[in-house]
Amino acid sequence: MMRAIRDNEEAANAMGKNVVKRHLYIFVLGSAVVGIAGAMLTTYDGLFTPGSYQPMRFTFLIWVMVIVGGSGNNFGAVLGGFAVWFVWIEAAPVALYFVNIFTSGLEDTNQFKIHLINSVPYFRYLFMGMSLLLIMRYRPKGILPEKIRHA
Repeated sequence: MMRAIRDNEEAANAMGKNVVKRHLYIFVLGSAVVGIAGAMLTTYDGLFTPGSYQPMRFTFLIWVMVIVGGSGNNFGAVLGGFAVWFVWIEAAPVALYFVNIFTSGLEDTNQFKIHLINSVPYFRYLFMGMSLLLIMRYRPKGILPEKIRHA
């Protein structure tokens, strides 16, 4: 029923489905999940204030996980979450490895080398952008796209 509402809300309503009730049900369920996630995040971080909110960490990263995995498939979204989280975690060590190789001929006191080593955590954003770009170029519907069922 949710797919019918997503694809054509008016057609689902014309078939006798209570679209408003289903919208309310989905909103309440989504709010409960987000509330639990917020409680878990506050427990993990200790304090959650508007100043501590990081859109890249909390919003954009989750959207990338869903897009990479495939938005119409629950297993794909979970798989995308694991894949994106792995890239997010491993990006800094890989970037540090390549920076050390790239700057191996420079002295340790060289300002360019120091700047690159200090900028290694920001390479995560580069890796995330490249990952999203490659997935959207070669697999536009995600790693595991939604299966289309024919009636």
